[in-house]
Amino acid sequence: MLTAWRRIPGPPRDPVKARLLRLYRALLARHGPQRWWPARTPFEVAVGAILTQHTAWAGAARAVAALAGARLVTAARLAACDLATLGALVRPAGTWRLKAQRLRDFTRWLLARFGGDFRAMRRAPLAPLRRELRAVPGLGPETADAILLYAAARPVFVADAYTRRVLARHRLLPRGVDYETARAFLEAHLPSDPALFNEFHALLVAVAKSHCRTIPLCGSCPLRFDLRGRPPARTR
Repeated sequence: MLTAWRRIPGPPRDPVKARLLRLYRALLARHGPQRWWPARTPFEVAVGAILTQHTAWAGAARAVAALAGARLVTAARLAACDLATLGALVRPAGTWRLKAQRLRDFTRWLLARFGGDFRAMRRAPLAPLRRELRAVPGLGPETADAILLYAAARPVFVADAYTRRVLARHRLLPRGVDYETARAFLEAHLPSDPALFNEFHALLVAVAKSHCRTIPLCGSCPLRFDLRGRPPARTR
């Protein structure tokens, strides 16, 4: 599942596709499978995606654990929980009043639209579904796409800041590229496979944290070969 590129028959005709897949293979060889998203259920994945907005995963993980301890990591129970209780539980994730409201809004949408069932989300037409999810208060494109990819297994690439930084430094994306342009680029040049998108995104985050930092550490980077002797492009 995590090496979806192996199922592509024959050499890719698209040179950008071929290059992206070379990067993917190099990252997989160095970092290994990332096995994102760490959660027991699709609903827990969605909760984590909302709680990790503008905060480190460690804080979001503590908030998810608190919800799990209170037996609130189900759509029906979370939707019925009062905001004060919910806010107190998700406090480790920061901006707890706002995140409690966002969890409530998303959960009520999920119950009203799909009866809380992520299997139904997997069958819905993707483009209208993404528009609906984006219309839920507080869900920006990155959070909505993380829910679609990691909770509903839909082929949407999460083109977050880490992804854009790495690919811009390798001159695959222009400097200062916006989220939607980067997402469309990746979805146009990669096989439409959620398993591939899942693993590739996680690997790009891994290399961004280990090597492609604000000041890049190119000497030992597994993607150094792709620069072809040039310095990385400036991203600022």
